[in-house]
Amino acid sequence: MFKILPVIYRDGGFMNQPFAFGGEDGTEAFDASVRYRSGLQNYLIDTGSEVILVDTGLPAGTPEESPDENTAIFTGHDVLPYMEALAKLGYKPEQVDKILLTHKHNDHSGELRSFPNAQVFVNEHEVGADELAGLDNVVPVAFTDGPYKNFPESQKVVDGVYYIRAEGHTKGNSIVIVEDTDEGLFYMIHGDVTYTDEALYANKLSMVYEDIALARETLDRVRAFITANPTVYLSTHTPLGVENLEAKRVVDLANPPETIPVGEITFKTRTGKYVCSVCGYVYDPEQGDDTQGIEPGTAFEDLPDSWRCPRCKQPKTKFNAA
Repeated sequence: MFKILPVIYRDGGFMNQPFAFGGEDGTEAFDASVRYRSGLQNYLIDTGSEVILVDTGLPAGTPEESPDENTAIFTGHDVLPYMEALAKLGYKPEQVDKILLTHKHNDHSGELRSFPNAQVFVNEHEVGADELAGLDNVVPVAFTDGPYKNFPESQKVVDGVYYIRAEGHTKGNSIVIVEDTDEGLFYMIHGDVTYTDEALYANKLSMVYEDIALARETLDRVRAFITANPTVYLSTHTPLGVENLEAKRVVDLANPPETIPVGEITFKTRTGKYVCSVCGYVYDPEQGDDTQGIEPGTAFEDLPDSWRCPRCKQPKTKFNAA
């Protein structure tokens, strides 16, 4: 029987409904005053003979965002840096045998370089991502093991652990499914197919995707899988992922759980830095951005509207103050 543990490193955040639900219908179709809880965690699978990580958190030193009433997503306050959160669970970097990357964004790939001895499994379409540059332990995955249930392409990692092509959020997005044959459960670790479970139940896509048609196809397949198989849904951006895991709560799409209200939001003094809500890139006005001719000393507010995140090419509107 596998042991699955959450590596929790941020908590106490929120996202608004337009961000979580507005991918297809547009943000104007939803109520910005409706907020869902947010945080950040990734997951560890201990098979008894191997330690497997699914994603590796934000890089150490990534500043918290500083939210206001217009913030679409606030990932929360630091609980521990990712590597310290891993150590708190009793694991050292050298114990990790494999890392299964759901996708390239920094809140999933940010500490890959802390595990030079692990094999890093990456969807073949994501291998060239900037976030993976310089890594010599990447294993490109072409998903050659055929279908897994209703998913057309899969790769068996070890007995009971499957890496699934599930593109859309990014063009190299993947999910991980762990089979617990003792209890007849399937644990789906999905990265960002949805940002909150409320969107899964409502059948809504978030505002963050690289291919909307593939994102819809993936969500449809996820919901079909959940309908046919008793599934515990493990998310990255909501504490519901941790709560689902602890309770072994199986998704019942016909009966959404009651939404727990967002707690009190703590505001802090802003630093002048801005954080990309999609990939975690930090714009520091003291450094500017030489890739786009932005001189050091240029405030974020003074960047031209044509400026884009150097890493994921998102516009300024996707950045939050830190």
